[in-house]
Amino acid sequence: MPGSASADPSGRPAAEPAAAVDPLIGSANGGNTYPGAVRPYGMMSWSPTSTKGDQTDTGAANGYSYDATRTRGFSLTHVNGAGCHPGAAGDIPVMPFAGAVDSSPSADTKDEVYASDFSHDNERAVPGRYTLGLDSGVTSDLAVSERAGVGDFTFPADKPANLLFRTSNSLNGSEDAHIEIDRAARKVTGWVKTGAFCGRRANGGENNRKSYYKLHFSATFDRDFADHGTWHDDKLSPGSTSASGGEGYATGDDRRGRGSGGYVGFDTSDDRTVSMRLGISYVSQAGAEANLRAEIPRDAGVDEVAAEGYDAWNRELGAVTAKGGSEDRRTAFYTALYHSLLQPNLVSDTDGRYPGMDGKPHRLAKGQRAQYTNFSGWDQYRAQIQLLALVKPDVAGDFAQSLYNFARQNGGVWDRWVHINGPTHVMTGDPSAATLATFYAMGVRNFDAEGAFDSLAEQATVPHPDGLSDAGCPGQCEGQRPHLEQYLSSHYAAQDDCHCWGGAAETLEAAVADSALGHWAKLLGRKADARRFGERADYWRNVYNAQATEDAGYIQARDLDGSWVTPFDPTSDQGFAQGNSSTYTWMVPQDVPGLAAAMGGRDTAADRLDGFFHDEDGSWSVSGGDPLRYDPTNEPGIHTPWLYNALGQPWKTQETVRQIADTVYGTGPSGLPGNDDLGTMSAWYVFASIGLYPQEPGSAATLFGTPSFEKVTVDRRHGRDLVINAPGAGDDRPYIDSVRVDGRSSDRSWDAGKLVTDGGRLDFRLAAQPNKQWATAPESLPR
Repeated sequence: MPGSASADPSGRPAAEPAAAVDPLIGSANGGNTYPGAVRPYGMMSWSPTSTKGDQTDTGAANGYSYDATRTRGFSLTHVNGAGCHPGAAGDIPVMPFAGAVDSSPSADTKDEVYASDFSHDNERAVPGRYTLGLDSGVTSDLAVSERAGVGDFTFPADKPANLLFRTSNSLNGSEDAHIEIDRAARKVTGWVKTGAFCGRRANGGENNRKSYYKLHFSATFDRDFADHGTWHDDKLSPGSTSASGGEGYATGDDRRGRGSGGYVGFDTSDDRTVSMRLGISYVSQAGAEANLRAEIPRDAGVDEVAAEGYDAWNRELGAVTAKGGSEDRRTAFYTALYHSLLQPNLVSDTDGRYPGMDGKPHRLAKGQRAQYTNFSGWDQYRAQIQLLALVKPDVAGDFAQSLYNFARQNGGVWDRWVHINGPTHVMTGDPSAATLATFYAMGVRNFDAEGAFDSLAEQATVPHPDGLSDAGCPGQCEGQRPHLEQYLSSHYAAQDDCHCWGGAAETLEAAVADSALGHWAKLLGRKADARRFGERADYWRNVYNAQATEDAGYIQARDLDGSWVTPFDPTSDQGFAQGNSSTYTWMVPQDVPGLAAAMGGRDTAADRLDGFFHDEDGSWSVSGGDPLRYDPTNEPGIHTPWLYNALGQPWKTQETVRQIADTVYGTGPSGLPGNDDLGTMSAWYVFASIGLYPQEPGSAATLFGTPSFEKVTVDRRHGRDLVINAPGAGDDRPYIDSVRVDGRSSDRSWDAGKLVTDGGRLDFRLAAQPNKQWATAPESLPR
């Protein structure tokens, strides 16, 4: 495939997990991944910002689109798979330019001059390294540590050699930016003050057109500057050493032509390759320089740093060993694991300082090893969080502590979408409660669990003034438990008085979060809290209308007076967030038996679920596009294939999961069905491939599907490994015939949690035809 990373260029063994990773998977078809150099959970991710002829926009949400083969620079920060366009970060593009700088790059509003085309034939992406040959004749070779990077820029012999630092040109724009050029020290430093995640979106984005972080950088070079200068807006200042100015956060003519930056030129007559070392920090320039000194030795070049990065990825991906399966399955699997472990991202410097959500610098909490950020909660709590807890519990604990630290700095408010140190309010629900409860249930203990629970319980029980605000609504409502007083009184979020994205969706999200808090409280020995939140987990029933249509009940929005919002249409998004009733009706993972009973029993519910995955003629409908059926591109319904286990028809889970995995996932740039959403869609594929899926948030219970590999080992460094054996796994054996758990035959298509928390062994006997008797007895069903 073009740009494939099927083997490391250094000739390392192809059996290493990093050799199976193709960072270009998901870079087309709306996956919004990026292919650049990055370490696991890295602060720095050095990757191209593509352009389609508008300097205030980019080829895809996070800076790179496989279909846009023109770039205006290599940006230092990225977010994996976020959906807003442009998404977030993309800070400080560094553009190698083979030509004379004789006009302001900010005035090049259509990226006609200071950008270059490229061919994927000249692109190479492997974990920790990215190389791209531009049509201009420049080749860029980039490698990174966690907070720093080294780059070699090889210029053509017959053209001037310049590097542009586009300090103000973050993906969403900037409030301000600054650059300093120190010719004597061969150094370029500066910062950008920015933020504005989702600031362009129509549904509430204007509320986020504000700054919340400042990224500092410091770069040094292997030779003197032959030339230098700066620019501000349309004015170029050759010989200048300082410039400031942002672009703003607006779009179109209000932003075009604005901004600042600087350039440095080099004499490449004797050596055409210019080497740069660069560090970044969200705290200070001194922090950026300290990060660089601590992480990259002065004599280390791209090859050395890239090799260390490759080893780091091998160690991280080695947490899961998959044997058997085709080369394509192995590529898809390890790339999905790679994307799942790109986040959370470091925001603390090597000295332990980080920017707080209150805008002040802070230090790590006692016992905390790192402060992490980038939390797409509404997405991640459904799959990526569980995978992180399973394979990297220490990182999960530091992440939990990080979110708690941010909440304390934010007046006790846990924001549902945290970017760097900014509360962006994006999406709906209270995913922090589901996330931390899940971590604790899965055995994560290296965080202040008691303090975090108290804080989240208070957010769920004590109304906050933001809950009455409509600022940012519907997509970025400020209230994390919107109009909580009304919710606690009515036991549902009223569509006409909820101050939220959609009353029905908000009710379901709150019920899931409260269920998770109830599970957590039970584990903490807090019986009263467990009972209280357990009761609230049933509030989903108050938005289930058994007479929504003549044929069947659905989740439906209600007004404050108790009346159903009409007219009702299961394909309408009224009352919902990025979805409709057809999908959201299944979003009751905490009470599948109750939902089935409300529908008329398990068999009736299973028949309805059949119609969710199939057209009326019985053919599969799992690729999206039909509003009545399964949508693999968004999160509210991604758990639904596993619901068959609780409905007594587990063979349908097995065939449905395999159908989805084999048709909407794969290799190549279009190998993801939609936004990766910080590893969520990738985590879904990892779970599908190993034959397990989390049953519900706040629990360690897992549901069984069919493994795609003959043997999978999850390395649990603090205890017994989890080993999954499935001899003969492959395309011709998609069904489970029987299961043994720790050597004992089991008639259950689920595990209550011990496999995750204690490790163990699962032995699957697979078959070509479904076993419709296995795991179907009422007493064997998930509960």
